[in-house]
Amino acid sequence: MIEKFSGKKFSGKTVYSGTAMGKVMVLHNSQAQVRRTKIEDTEHEVERVQLAINETISQLAGLYEKALKEVGESSAAIFEVHQMMLEDDDYLDAIYHMIRTETVNAEYAVAMTGDNFAEMFAGMDDEYMRARAADVKDISARLIRNLSGQEGMDFDSMEPSVIVADDLSPSETVQMDKDKILAFVTVHGSTNSHTAILARMMSIPALIGVSMDLNEIQTGMNVIVDGAAGEVIFEPTESQCSEAEKKIEEEKEKLRLLQELKGKENETSDGRKINIYANIGSVADLGYVLENDAGGIGLFRSEFLYLGREDFPTEEEQFQAYKQVVQTMAGKKVIIRTLDIGADKQVDYFNLGKEDNPALGYRAIRICLKQPDIFKTQLRALFRAAVYGNISIMYPMIISVEEVKKIYDIVGEVEDELKKEEIPYNIPEQGIMIETPAAVMISDELAELVDFFSIGTNDLTQYTLAIDRQNQKLEDFYNPHHKALLRMIRIVVENAHKCGKWAGICGELGADTELTEEFVNMGVDELSVAPSMILKVREKVRAM
Repeated sequence: MIEKFSGKKFSGKTVYSGTAMGKVMVLHNSQAQVRRTKIEDTEHEVERVQLAINETISQLAGLYEKALKEVGESSAAIFEVHQMMLEDDDYLDAIYHMIRTETVNAEYAVAMTGDNFAEMFAGMDDEYMRARAADVKDISARLIRNLSGQEGMDFDSMEPSVIVADDLSPSETVQMDKDKILAFVTVHGSTNSHTAILARMMSIPALIGVSMDLNEIQTGMNVIVDGAAGEVIFEPTESQCSEAEKKIEEEKEKLRLLQELKGKENETSDGRKINIYANIGSVADLGYVLENDAGGIGLFRSEFLYLGREDFPTEEEQFQAYKQVVQTMAGKKVIIRTLDIGADKQVDYFNLGKEDNPALGYRAIRICLKQPDIFKTQLRALFRAAVYGNISIMYPMIISVEEVKKIYDIVGEVEDELKKEEIPYNIPEQGIMIETPAAVMISDELAELVDFFSIGTNDLTQYTLAIDRQNQKLEDFYNPHHKALLRMIRIVVENAHKCGKWAGICGELGADTELTEEFVNMGVDELSVAPSMILKVREKVRAM
């Protein structure tokens, strides 16, 4: 099989350029791989399930101990819940019954039983029981991996590798040990996906839309990822390896020259200044922020605290995360976006349901205003953390003045609660994201209500052009340099300045160095970009 791939090239779309060499780590979607197979020896399949259960319980016990040390007892408790569910007679009997009566393979019986139980839990009135739907899906997926011998998401024993997958969800990428990822290569995905955003943040090569058969790619294969050329080479020849090593050395030299810009001002030769901040998704990303000399954090995607888990993060968990970020940034501005769940960031325990147009659906501030208890928990944590540093809060997906007023009503309720409970708090600077044409058109009115604007160009582009940014087929039509979009940005900046407010850009367009000069000339006050792009944007500004 490996000989078949010797030196073979596959082309894809570049998400982040750069060159990487290493071993492949193939990540399969467990559920997608399950096939129904008729079997003769049903008792053998039952025994396989029992062995996989023992292995799974052992894994969960290890995860519990690890989580206990790293994140505390309350967060570790979920692994105990999973162990108990694996010993539930109803769940196990349903699996064994299906194997024996339908003479099907163990993987299929586990997958079907998991789906059935998850659907049953999701339909219950009790909130706690509804949350168990995600748990049963998780333990069923782990069981299937152990039955089929597939690689799971356990990165502890993995050497640094090139991650090869069909696609990666935000909840999968947030769980990865980022220090062990050399590059991403996926069959699907888009240049605006969260996998792409993560790759740019980490400065690692990434390709999407690579037409390869994952069933033929094996973990452990040697591979070269050439982000600049948009190519991935499996089992490369000596000459291909030699050429890649040369490119890697050249890239290291370019990076060394950029490092000389650390500590320098983001200032043009004629004295115009602009703030250059970093976009991050978790506390673990702070190292990239400091390493790349960011002036602050312009976008902390707080929804990543909600991904990759089975239940809502508590107020205390959120408070500790926000507090750690502001303390680490030592007085520099930290702008935290309230949760932006929905659209491409689906979380089972939110029970959002399926929508025909999720990007236009129940998401972000709409969830917060419809389910204020979730919103209040986050606001309490943010206001408490604001005592410890320079926090600003921004609210996503705003389309009206009425929404802002409703937010402020809830803010007032939270403030009253904290005051009564005599809990130290601070109401920080509050701004909104401009992500919809509606917000652009009334930005003059919105500017009178808020402290600042942050333009989310990813969503603003898709809503302005009526193009789904996740749809690979439409990438040729997706034009982030469209005149309409640039005019909108100018309108927003001008309306902010008329009211004495500042306006920044926190979408991916902020890192587009082809537009840096235009943004500075527009009067944009701040660009928030992937940490890997901070010094590149600074270089562009200083060359103006």
